[in-house]
Amino acid sequence: MADTDLSRNPLLIDSQLPFGAFPFDHLKNSHFMPALNESLSVTRKNLDVIRRDHDQQVSVNFENTILALETASEKLSRVSSIFFNLLGTNSDDELQQMAREISAKMADYSSDLLLDAKIFARVKSVWDLREQLGLQAEELKLTEKTYKEFVRNGGLLGTKEKENLREVDRELATLSPEFSDHVLKATNDFKLFLEDKSQLAGLPESAIEAAAEAAKGAGREGTWLFTLHAPSYLPFMTHSSVRELREKFWRASASRAFRDKSDNEKIAIRIAQLRHERATILGYSSHAAFVLEERMAETPEAVNRFLDSMIRKASGAAKRDLDRVSELRSQDPDSGGGEIMPWDFLYYSEKLKMKVYDLDQELLRPYFKLEDVVAGVFAIAKRLYNLEFKAVPNVPVSHPDIKTYEVSDASQGRHIGLFYADFFPRDSKRGGAWMSSFRDQGLQGGKVERPHITIVCNFTQPTPTQPSLLTFEEVKTLFHEFGHALHGLLSDCHYVSLAGTSVYWDFVELPSQIMENWASQKEALDLFAKHYQTGEKIPQPLVQRIRDAEKFLAGYSAMRQMQFAALDMAWHSSDLKNVTDIAEFEKNVTDRVRLLPYIEGTNSSCSFSHIFNGGYSAGYYSYKWAEVLDADAFELFKEKGIFNGEVARRFRDNILSRGGTEPPMELYKKFRGREPDPDALLRRDGLIDQ
Repeated sequence: MADTDLSRNPLLIDSQLPFGAFPFDHLKNSHFMPALNESLSVTRKNLDVIRRDHDQQVSVNFENTILALETASEKLSRVSSIFFNLLGTNSDDELQQMAREISAKMADYSSDLLLDAKIFARVKSVWDLREQLGLQAEELKLTEKTYKEFVRNGGLLGTKEKENLREVDRELATLSPEFSDHVLKATNDFKLFLEDKSQLAGLPESAIEAAAEAAKGAGREGTWLFTLHAPSYLPFMTHSSVRELREKFWRASASRAFRDKSDNEKIAIRIAQLRHERATILGYSSHAAFVLEERMAETPEAVNRFLDSMIRKASGAAKRDLDRVSELRSQDPDSGGGEIMPWDFLYYSEKLKMKVYDLDQELLRPYFKLEDVVAGVFAIAKRLYNLEFKAVPNVPVSHPDIKTYEVSDASQGRHIGLFYADFFPRDSKRGGAWMSSFRDQGLQGGKVERPHITIVCNFTQPTPTQPSLLTFEEVKTLFHEFGHALHGLLSDCHYVSLAGTSVYWDFVELPSQIMENWASQKEALDLFAKHYQTGEKIPQPLVQRIRDAEKFLAGYSAMRQMQFAALDMAWHSSDLKNVTDIAEFEKNVTDRVRLLPYIEGTNSSCSFSHIFNGGYSAGYYSYKWAEVLDADAFELFKEKGIFNGEVARRFRDNILSRGGTEPPMELYKKFRGREPDPDALLRRDGLIDQ
């Protein structure tokens, strides 16, 4: 039932809390629809002023058109931001049902705005007069971005084409959250209860204890519960010596939302078809062509050349990696014989890593207590960017697991922003890891506000006998998302639309991926990596084994990324009106890059949230693209010192603080002094000589 008292709706009134934090403790589901409707009404009234100026032929300028548009939907942005953040982290049936209605309303609003001939006429006039108006650099960039947004969303279309576009956008807006909802339900539906202790063979004690706690929480004390959430799934697949259970577990994960009660097959196909239809209405050859016009890569041809080059350079190493793992498996009398299967790979690759590097994830966990790792990234941020993180327990949160910190400049005491950290899995939270915001940096309410940034992860939980001890992969994930957070926190732009992570998607991963490098540097590890029981710092020989192992199976890992990127491009590079069998389509696309056997009854597209609901459509390649940037950028840090103040200042001033105010290649060249060297990544991964 809706809460109709707008005067007490926390989504509509200004926060009185410290730092303007959002009062999550007063928020109810019933607040959302009234707040959405009211904020839509306010936004439309603001837009009416621009239309009236058009009708009355008021002279256009930046303030009465571009700035008026930038600020027209501030309340609406706040409502939608809070809603979709909670939908991903604290969802329930009511929110999931509401998401369909809210998405449809937002799509209608977006279409109403971007297809409005009067408003577009005003925007075009400012764009055409940009030189005469004497716009400042950020004003010019915001004008360009606004004009392009209208053009790329139908501003130049005729009436019939605009209506067609509106219908496509409305359907897409409802399908994407439905896709995500299905993935979450399929993930939560699978529960593997084990009752015989022999079925736990090979598993580390930490995984066994966590499974026992999970079973107890599910009302099945005395058994062990494993789920498809990463902290449960990955240790099982890596360490379980019970092959038939690994197979069962892998098949369940690889067939999520595929021809089950949460089936996404028709939804995925329909999303791809609608995206293509939308692109052709706008005059593009494909959705990929539409998307990549606003990316560093620029064209599908450039992306495919990049992928082909990476595949060519990595394929030999990938096959050698697979041969090494297969050879080790062949020596195991309990392997089951035959060729290596997907449910074998993690298990035997971990054994190979142990054999080659004497490095076991369980050996590393004691040095990576979650609280220490968090303190470590904070310490690194202080060394690099002079940031101070102070816990502020009085700030309300949407779930008790979430921790909040005030971020300030350590030397000046200047407030930088709020940082929220949400680390543990739960049934109401989708899988994976990501960064988002409750409030972006930039002009809002007449003043430039500081941001409220959140990172969301799904890490190993504490148990009654030990704290949360992270795998090294989880440590890198935390560093990765923290890099995104720094991009949002250190933004120093005037306009929200240009601030923080509002950059090309094949550039946005640079700040996150470069942060991962500090996770394996002894000088950085000494700030936080200590044994949770003895306090002993992680020893240098162990760090060296971590460093050596970073190149372990680099070819295989690269090819796996190429498989996802190729699949993404295939979904978005052509008309798929004749595709009816998603499994056949995926198999045909990935045959050339698949290293392990194809398994009937499985499909990755149906749970590929990155491209069907995560903003990475025709953009999954950007992870590898950004790795080239980050490898090249970190070479400068290694050359000058990983905590070199001058290099860190240049990275902050030219990358982290500037958002989308300049073309990304120009920002990169200001930092590095040149364009990136594409071989830097191959050198780092050991695929070519140093």
